[in-house]
Amino acid sequence: MKMSKFLKRSVAVAASLFLLSGCSEGSQTNASLDTANLTLDQIVERAKQEGQINSVGMPDTWANWGETWKSIEQKYALKHSDTDMSSAEELAKFEAEKNDATADIGDVGIAFGPLAKDKGLTLPYKTSYWNDIPEWAKDDEGHWVLGYTGTLAFLTDKSKVKNPPKSWADLKNGTYKVSIGDVMKANQAQFSVLAAAYAFGGDEKNIQPGIDFYAELAKNKRLSTSEPSLANLEKGEIEVAVLWDFNALGYRDKIDKNRFDVVIPEESSVMSGYATVINKYAKHPHAAMLAREYILSDEGQSNLARGYARPIRANAKLDDSAKAMLLPDEMYKNARPVNDQKAWEETTKKLPQMWQEQVLIHVK
Repeated sequence: MKMSKFLKRSVAVAASLFLLSGCSEGSQTNASLDTANLTLDQIVERAKQEGQINSVGMPDTWANWGETWKSIEQKYALKHSDTDMSSAEELAKFEAEKNDATADIGDVGIAFGPLAKDKGLTLPYKTSYWNDIPEWAKDDEGHWVLGYTGTLAFLTDKSKVKNPPKSWADLKNGTYKVSIGDVMKANQAQFSVLAAAYAFGGDEKNIQPGIDFYAELAKNKRLSTSEPSLANLEKGEIEVAVLWDFNALGYRDKIDKNRFDVVIPEESSVMSGYATVINKYAKHPHAAMLAREYILSDEGQSNLARGYARPIRANAKLDDSAKAMLLPDEMYKNARPVNDQKAWEETTKKLPQMWQEQVLIHVK
C-alpha cells in the first residue's frame, strides 16, 4: 500500500530547489501542441497510435494506481510502465532528460505542481472534467491538477481509549497520549501542527497556536514519541494518532476495522493532495492527456477511492465498493487546503527549530 510512501514523496519544496537547476528549452518539445483544441476522440485516436505511456511516481500499490493502469491498458490498448520516485526526483528527471524523455506523466505533491510549471517542464491539458475541479486544486492553464486529496484525521485505538476524540478540544482535554511522528522531518507531522494551528486561531503565517497546543501536551506527558506506524499501531503502542485520512483508514483495515476509530476533527483540519503533471518533452503526449482524462473520470476516481485516496471531484459518481472505503462527506465540512502555499513553505523552514526549542524540550 501507499501508506509510508506519502511521507517520502511529500518532501519540502526547498529540497527540490536543490535538485532542480534552471530549465532550458529543448529543440524538440511538445510546446507547440495545441492541446486546448483537440477533441477527446482525437486524443484517444492519437494515444492509440502512440501505443504506450510511461509514468513516474505512480506505482501499482500507491493510490490503487494498478487498477487504473490495468483499465487504461484494456480500454485503449496502451502499454504501461512506471518508475517509482519522489516528487522532486520526478521533476529532476523531466528536466535532465528533455528531448530523450522516458517519462510522459507524473504524480507530485501539490507544492510541486506550480514549481514544475515555473521550470517550464509541463504540457498543459484541461480535461472534460475541468469545471468540476476546485480552483485551489488546479492550474488555471492546465499545467497541473489534483486527482485526489489527503486530510488530517484522528486514529484512535478503542482498546486503549474509551471515548475516542472527535475534535481538537477533545484531544486537548483527554488523558491519553497523542502521536504525530517526527516534526523535524516528516511532512505528515508538520501538517499536523498546521492543522492544530487552524483549530486554535492560527494559519500558515502563524503556526504558534499549533506549537502551543503540542507543547501543552508535552508538558502534561501526553505527547508520544513513538512513530504512528502500522507496526506500532498493531502492537498497541499508539493510543491516538494524527494521520492523513488514507493512512488512517488503510492502517485500520489492515489491522482490525473494529478496533480503531477514524474521524476528521470537527473544528478544522488541513487538506493536501497530489497532482498529475504531463512532461512537456513526453514522447507519448496524447497518451498522457488520455491518462489524465481517465484519472478524473468517474471510473478513475473510483479506483483512487479504493486505494483510500479521496477523489478531487465532489460530484464524481463512485461505485459502491469505492464509497465504502471513504469517510462520510459531512466529516470534511471544516477541512480546508493551505491558503498561502508560499507562507507555508517559509514556515516549514522554521518549524523544526521551533519544535525543538518549544516542544521537545518538555519530552523526556
